[in-house]
Amino acid sequence: QVQVVESGGGLVQPGGSLRLSCAASGSIFSVSAMGWYRQPPGKQREWVATITSGTTTNYADSVKGRFTVSGDNAKNIVYLQMDSLKPEDTAVYYCNADIRTYSSSRWTGDIKYWGQGTQVTVSS
Repeated sequence: QVQVVESGGGLVQPGGSLRLSCAASGSIFSVSAMGWYRQPPGKQREWVATITSGTTTNYADSVKGRFTVSGDNAKNIVYLQMDSLKPEDTAVYYCNADIRTYSSSRWTGDIKYWGQGTQVTVSS
């Protein structure tokens, strides 16, 4: 009932920039937060950045100062601006959306939905 779709991945040279987009759609009443994860080749998925519905942002140490997450709450869209890209940033990037659930109009928790991923390759 909820779809999360990432886009914007591609090949970029070291030091370059790329902007990823993510849109959540479907049966959504309220979004608690949206964020980004990535999975480098042969490694486990790791958290990258998060933006809450209150626009608070958090970043993994590995991307602080280089990546910027922003969003359009009204449209349930989140962006990840990636600057000063490094080869180690190469990964499949996944977007997630924490969707609030309700029972009798009372918030009961969140369900995390995931996109299909978009490939980012940083190479010369």
